[in-house]
Parts: sequence; structure tokens; C-alpha cells
Amino acid sequence: MIVDGRSEGKRLDRVASFIRPDLSRSYIKKLIESGHITVNGKPARPARKLREGERVEVEVPAPEPSAVEPEAMKLDIVYEDDDIIIINKPAGLVVHPGAGHTRGTLVSGLLGHTKNLSGIGGVQRPGIVHRIDKDTSGLIAAAKNDKAHRALSAQLMERAMSRVYIAVVKGGPKSDQGSVSAPIGRHPSQRKKMTVRGEGGREAVTRYCVVQRLEGASVLELKLDTGRTHQIRVHMLHLNCPVMGDETYGRGDKRNLIDRQALHAWRLTLRHPRTGAELSFIAPLPRDMRTLISRLGGDTTPYL
Repeated sequence: MIVDGRSEGKRLDRVASFIRPDLSRSYIKKLIESGHITVNGKPARPARKLREGERVEVEVPAPEPSAVEPEAMKLDIVYEDDDIIIINKPAGLVVHPGAGHTRGTLVSGLLGHTKNLSGIGGVQRPGIVHRIDKDTSGLIAAAKNDKAHRALSAQLMERAMSRVYIAVVKGGPKSDQGSVSAPIGRHPSQRKKMTVRGEGGREAVTRYCVVQRLEGASVLELKLDTGRTHQIRVHMLHLNCPVMGDETYGRGDKRNLIDRQALHAWRLTLRHPRTGAELSFIAPLPRDMRTLISRLGGDTTPYL
């Protein structure tokens, strides 16, 4: 990539994340420090400020053998071919290994199901193109080879992959439809939380539509233009209508009508990485969210 006026003055690690949005920021930093990301053919520091006309090159080394052990796991496979696999993830299942979750993850189950997963995500995240939180249910796409992974990551970056969520929130937005455009970053004092940040946050856009107004709550369809950590949950709190059942961002709910955040990745639309054909998938609303909506006087039939 040749640095243009839009990228001039920005840090190397931020520009490299834009070039390769499929790579985590920690992995980007590792690549820079190991000399796999260069400026004008030479190693540089992650904080190096770029100048217009400079050349940034990103080399991703061949993947190491996966450090994750395959596990036999019953997966709800919505679609699978030689390039991609679409999973309907249940609430409670962690996507990839991390602190406190070394086994029993979706990645472990995928490796138990197939040996063919892309290596771009690194040894801890083979095949994983995008994530959803542990206690969010619904659709997630994985790539079975690097070419497919790069193609799907490009769709995410170009906002050509459509991800629609269903959420039950406390109260509801004032308008029946709209969008939240508010940068999200790490909370300055509570490091496990994210928050809306005017400075130091990354662009985050969530579009919403109120489809039902219930007793003290609303059912929303939400579409992600970006994919920041906890994006929908943070943006709904920003609108003063946090997701019901959300222990981190929910401000408490004495009714205890659901045991996890009422958030479900309902519809996923993408272009097939090999054929270019548009594919659209729907994961019916899980039982706990149907029960919640029914208890609040709502109708669940549109999401079956």
C-alpha cells in the first residue's frame, strides 16, 4: 500500500490494521516487531507516523500448527462447502481460546469437525473471520482456506457483508429507526469493558429499527456497519436502552427474565468467496429469547 493523504500522519499499526482488518491488533503489533510489516522495505516501530508516498508492506508468515486441541462437539451447521462453514452458535459458547477458556470453544469444535481451516487468524483463531460474544447466540462464519478468509475479510472491511441482530432492550429508542455513530474504545478504568470515547475510540456505526414496543422493553433489529468489541451492547447503553440481561452494560434488571444478554445474530448475508453468489442465512430466535418476548407481550413468529 502507498500511503495517501488520508493515512498521512497516522501510526503504522493503525494503517496496518486498515490494510488487514482480519488480523487482531495484537497480532499486527507482533508482525511489526518481528519485521514482517515494513515501511519502504525497512522495519519500523508500531508508533511510527507515516508520510504520504511511503510504501507499507504486510507479510503474513505461514501459519504455525494450531495450539488448540480438537474436540468432539455437536455443532449446529447451517451451511458448509469447501470454502466456508456457517455455524449457529448457542449462547454460552466461547468462540476462541483465551484467559480462562482453553477448552470447549467453538474453535475446538470446528477443529474436531474439519482439519481444513484457514491459518490467517493465528494459532488460537484458525478459520475465524468475525466473532460474537460468549453470551450472544447466532450466526458466525468461518473460512476453510486462506483465500476464502481474505475474501470474507474484505467484505467486512467494504461493509458488503450484512449482519442483522435481534435484541430485546429496556425501554427503547425515541425514534423507531435510526443509527448510532459513536467511536468505541477500551474503558479508561475498567479494562474488561468498552465504552463510547470521543478520543482514542475506533469508528463504530450501528443501525437500528424498532419492530415491537413491549411492556417496558422493545424488540430491535440492528445492522452492523462496523464490528467493534461489544458494539451493539455499548451503543444501546449509549441510547439509554441497554440490552436486557446484560450484566456488564445492563444497569441491572430486577425482573431477571433471561439469564444472558438478549442478543442474537439472526441474519447473515455474504458473497461466496469463490463463486461470488450472494448467500443469505437465518438462525431462528432461540427459546430463551422467544420466552422473554412472549412474557413481555410480544410476538415471536417473525423470527422462527
